[in-house]
Amino acid sequence: MKIILVREKGASLSLHITRGLLAGVVMLTFVGVLGLGWYVQRAGSNEVHAQVIAQWRAKLAAQEALVESLSKKNQAQSAAVGRQLAQMQARLLRMEALGAHMSTAAKLQNDEFDFDRKPAQGGPVDGQQATLGWGELSTELAELSTQLRRRETELNILDDVLVDKDIQQASQVKGRPVNWGWMSSPFGQRVDPMTGKVAWHSGVDFAGRDGSDVIAVASGVVTYAGERSGYGQLIEISHRDGLVTRYAHHKSVLVKVGDVVKKGEAIALMGSTGRSTGPHVHFEVLKHGRNVDPAAYVGKRG
Repeated sequence: MKIILVREKGASLSLHITRGLLAGVVMLTFVGVLGLGWYVQRAGSNEVHAQVIAQWRAKLAAQEALVESLSKKNQAQSAAVGRQLAQMQARLLRMEALGAHMSTAAKLQNDEFDFDRKPAQGGPVDGQQATLGWGELSTELAELSTQLRRRETELNILDDVLVDKDIQQASQVKGRPVNWGWMSSPFGQRVDPMTGKVAWHSGVDFAGRDGSDVIAVASGVVTYAGERSGYGQLIEISHRDGLVTRYAHHKSVLVKVGDVVKKGEAIALMGSTGRSTGPHVHFEVLKHGRNVDPAAYVGKRG
């Protein structure tokens, strides 16, 4: 191929282009167009990928927030259920202790009123079994708690009906928690023996010989026996009419939770555990959960 270029002044320039050279130019142009198309497509693809990644990151962040929210909700629900169970367990312990006391008071056969024996249950299962949801479980627990309160009230009424005069006399809180000893500190405001400052004393103290007997001032059921801060070795006994007696600072404990004790029975050996300056028994009386002056009960004579 021959190309002639003509200038304005009449001069001309002649170019001779071979087929090979033309084919090379065409090929280079084609490759350039392909390269430009690939670059444009690549740039657009990168932008699409960036958008997809951003969308997935947003979805993952939303899912993580949802999981965290569900986890907090689950923890709160578990804590609420745990509190309900703790309250029901305490109420059941009280009912078992009251039932054992009633069984002893009414002289029932052991197999007629045995709270330790698992109740017999059974029967065929119809259809598939399903796990209770949180809502259903909460409803069931609330109904069970209500039933427990009702049963406890019924047991208290039965307790009043079943016990005879002798048992009632033995269940009355009266007398001293020691066979030998003297009152070393009264109920109410006093100078604290540990700090020398004025402080409230929720019971009365009876000093005596180390290792001497600490006795129950009335028949009842042991509802606590063990270590407690400030009290050292502590025993709590539940009696009729909403009364509870506490005996503290023991050298050793002779009873356990659930035991039915009789008036005058040795329940511990005097010691000086906990916040104490020497061998004595710290004696408290609680009526419906509130501390009252034990002197009114100590002064009674059986």
